[in-house]
Amino acid sequence: MSTSPSETASPGQLQVVRVHPDDPLAAPLFAELSVEYDTRYGDLFGGASQELTRYPAAEFLPSSGEFVLLLENGVAVAGGGFRRHADPGTAEVKRMWTAATHRRRGLARRVLAELEHRAAARGYRQMHLTTGPRQPEARDLYLAAGWTPLFDPAIPRPTDTETLRGLPVAQRLYAFEKQLPGDPS
Repeated sequence: MSTSPSETASPGQLQVVRVHPDDPLAAPLFAELSVEYDTRYGDLFGGASQELTRYPAAEFLPSSGEFVLLLENGVAVAGGGFRRHADPGTAEVKRMWTAATHRRRGLARRVLAELEHRAAARGYRQMHLTTGPRQPEARDLYLAAGWTPLFDPAIPRPTDTETLRGLPVAQRLYAFEKQLPGDPS
């Protein structure tokens, strides 16, 4: 676990920490995220185990990525990471999560802002992410946080499995991008 003086907190306050994705502190994130993916999507995208192992943990480590948690009283309550995207200068947000018992507190927005800040500090000028049609709260978060949809938000996406299965993968997802502050040269 890596913390800096600005990341320390008194008991009951939130603490932002950078961790390795395999850190035991992140285990609850992945356990709950796995259940959530399987509950919402079943095997539509290959199942949670395939999705959560699609990218090696090393891709979420400096210098090309980071993985952060919000801790409250030493327990992870939210987190997420970014990795280098295929496009140069673009980071991709992955594994955004808030514990079910801590939702509706603005924690996901705080994680997202932290990831944006850290990606900009690493020299990324843009971020990309995708979410699925069975995660409307994520879609709404990204829209509210100023992310640009790469789809028409006015057109409803199907949520039934068979219709989704019949669509190309790119049409099964909600893709977003956001320009980060900084000198583009």
